[in-house]
Amino acid sequence: MAPELVVHAVPPFAVPGEAERVRRDAETVLDGPELARARAMEPEARDRFLAGRLGQRLFVAGLLAVHPGRLAASYSCPSCGSGPAVSHGRPRYLLDGVPAPVAFSASRAAGWTLLAAMVGAAPGFRLGVDLEDPARTGFAGFTALALTPAEQRAVGHLSGTALLAERARLWARKEAWLKMTGEGLRTAPSAVDVLARAGIRDLVPAETGLPPGLAAAVALSG
Repeated sequence: MAPELVVHAVPPFAVPGEAERVRRDAETVLDGPELARARAMEPEARDRFLAGRLGQRLFVAGLLAVHPGRLAASYSCPSCGSGPAVSHGRPRYLLDGVPAPVAFSASRAAGWTLLAAMVGAAPGFRLGVDLEDPARTGFAGFTALALTPAEQRAVGHLSGTALLAERARLWARKEAWLKMTGEGLRTAPSAVDVLARAGIRDLVPAETGLPPGLAAAVALSG
């Protein structure tokens, strides 16, 4: 059977006491560098970070049908290197000390965490997923910062919420692509045209479990 893309959305805290449960579970499941990074954050940001990291570890463990304690985070950053001591950059996991057979990506916006993974993909396969809140695209200068000339023309007739929604859709596609390639924002988003780029597709709420109004996209290396 060919590997299949699996996506999953982790919602914001919804009930009293949930943040406390997340903090307690994180202490028993997450790795030292992840916990150290969380301790340096303000409480609200810390709880969101822990919930996202806990959710993604449980997601990957579930896909691999292993106990989450057998996984160790091993991120890769172009500036800082890679390995268990790195807690940021491209996410990946070790399973019993060796690379887990899963390609994985995550993104956060509006309190939600979006996870995407493919188990058993070919060596070298990469994926990137991104989630965006249209409300965050309404700042002055967004068009020049983020869009190519062709994309600027494509959104030129839009206004109001329709404009923000399309900006967010294009931004999610760009971020997903740049995560997949590993370039990140070292490449100017305004230089990456995603109107019809092969290997990227939008993710709809029925597929992700996200609420309507957020924009999501995934990029696959093929």
